[in-house]
Amino acid sequence: MKANRIFLPFIIFLTSTFSIAYAESAPFLKDTVILKEVVVVSTAKTEVNRNQIPFTVSVVDKEILDASTETGVLSILSEQVPGLFVTQKGVTGFGVSTGSAGTVNIHGVGGGNKVLMLLDGQPMWAGIFGHSIADAYVASDAEKVEVIRGPGSLLYGSNALGGVINVITRKAGVDGIHGRARAMLGSYNTQKYLGSAGYKKDKLNIYASVNHDRTDGQRDNSEFYITNAYIKANYEFSKNWDASADAIIADFKTVNPGAVTQPMFDNWAKALRTTYSVALNNRFKNMNGSVQVFYNNGKHKINDGYNSNSQPRTYLFRSDDYNAGIALFESFRLIEGNLLTVGIDAKQWGGRAWNDSINGRVGKIIDKKVNELAGYAVVQQTIFDKLTLNAGIRLENNENYGNEWIPQAGIAYNPTKQSTFKLSASKGFRSPNIRELYMFMPANPDLKPERMSNYDFSYLQSLLGNRLHLELTLFFAQGENLISTTMIDGKPLNVNTGKFINKGFDLGLIYHILPDLKFSGNYSFLDSDIKITASPKHKAFASLGWNYGKWTFTPNYQYIAGLYLADNVPATENYSLLNCNVSYKIIPTLTVFLNGENLTDTSYETYTGFPMPGTVVMGGIDWKF
Repeated sequence: MKANRIFLPFIIFLTSTFSIAYAESAPFLKDTVILKEVVVVSTAKTEVNRNQIPFTVSVVDKEILDASTETGVLSILSEQVPGLFVTQKGVTGFGVSTGSAGTVNIHGVGGGNKVLMLLDGQPMWAGIFGHSIADAYVASDAEKVEVIRGPGSLLYGSNALGGVINVITRKAGVDGIHGRARAMLGSYNTQKYLGSAGYKKDKLNIYASVNHDRTDGQRDNSEFYITNAYIKANYEFSKNWDASADAIIADFKTVNPGAVTQPMFDNWAKALRTTYSVALNNRFKNMNGSVQVFYNNGKHKINDGYNSNSQPRTYLFRSDDYNAGIALFESFRLIEGNLLTVGIDAKQWGGRAWNDSINGRVGKIIDKKVNELAGYAVVQQTIFDKLTLNAGIRLENNENYGNEWIPQAGIAYNPTKQSTFKLSASKGFRSPNIRELYMFMPANPDLKPERMSNYDFSYLQSLLGNRLHLELTLFFAQGENLISTTMIDGKPLNVNTGKFINKGFDLGLIYHILPDLKFSGNYSFLDSDIKITASPKHKAFASLGWNYGKWTFTPNYQYIAGLYLADNVPATENYSLLNCNVSYKIIPTLTVFLNGENLTDTSYETYTGFPMPGTVVMGGIDWKF
């Protein structure tokens, strides 16, 4: 699985140099593209200028999400966000249980439930096993996605050890009814369908979408299907108060063919995930806040299958998990340039698991719940519109291990409107999940939280009339108390023994060369004192977007090197991928497109034993009304 050894940072440098030289020789381009100030919700729980937040944040907006042919958010983030990598195993879909992909790592920290997935600030993960459900996060539901590249435990508590991914959902954008329909067909009988609609009138705003994906898969016995449905309603009682409610359902089935060296038969998983939330929000001149109640639930049915050396299973694994809570916060602007945020979180997560045999007998595995209660305060002060100081503290109580203190501090300095320097220190932690505490032989009810200290330095620079944006981030992370399985007295036991030191840097570049020509790229370097699976040493991505009349061309290139596929695999995977999307606008509301992935037919894996498909071609039609 040797990759084309093309060093992408060199290509980015050449392209950027050429583009800057071209722009400087064409004065008429000056100030033709002015990028909007980016506001970020997830890092402060209220809208704040990104350049005044001391912490490392990436924002992927609706333009990028809509342009992609990917249904899932995570596949898009793996390209667009430096330092973030997501494992995949097939044409579409991640799956659950044995053989599933969708592991998310940020700066080498992730796996399991070390990166927290949020939907409008509410945590979304399986209550028993603790991991996120990668197939439940859909691009068509997102207005934008905000990624904290580093610990987010100050505001969100456990599971934000390595970072936070917050999907900000959409609202209807214009009065009346508007919508979108898209259909795609392609390789391996892959089909993707999308329908969405929004309605806005006076104080009422409703948005809904339905997605359906299915594929036969690139290998025998690897089919996948999923249906996602989403609806959100918002009503403004006055200029100061509004309420919202949403519901999500994801119904899917995945089939695991097993590693190529040991094929599996009849290994499948069915899951039904539902999420509900209601929120009451307030907005006043000097204060704003929200109270949100959420509940998400998963019902799983899994056949662990068999291989050539075993017999078919006589039972199915069943589980019913939940994650529920209430989140209350209020932000105050006490004096000019000041922002004080205080909040309280109360959560309960858990569920039950059992083996359901074919003769009707039920074998109980676990029936458990865990309660958490936390309070936090964050203060931010901007001085002379240039210097911003930020500090906060969180106290979280878990009924299993007691209290956990989470401090965080940072500084941002804007010497000019085009330059920003940031420095931050933060702590992240992850509570042990129910599987680690109580299930199967290695279980240990005395486990303590995993912890990490993280330090970031960032430099952001805008040039050429805000058409060119550059970002450099240096990071250093030290983890301890990591949960690992160790043989003690001849038996496996989960214990807090793991440690790591990760360091490296991220580079990001966005350049509007012309009004209709945009280049973007990123590069990440990771150095760790331990071997980390699913987190490459080198990760780079470059994309060019060109609008030419009714045509749009979007070629992109990804380079991965130094990727460990598994703990027991000493060699690393290195590969490069060339993709391209071409679309033609027949009329303003109707577009046809053709998308090609892995055009060089590179052989590679991101999950050991599961080779990714070669060239994949998808064609479709997109109608907006």
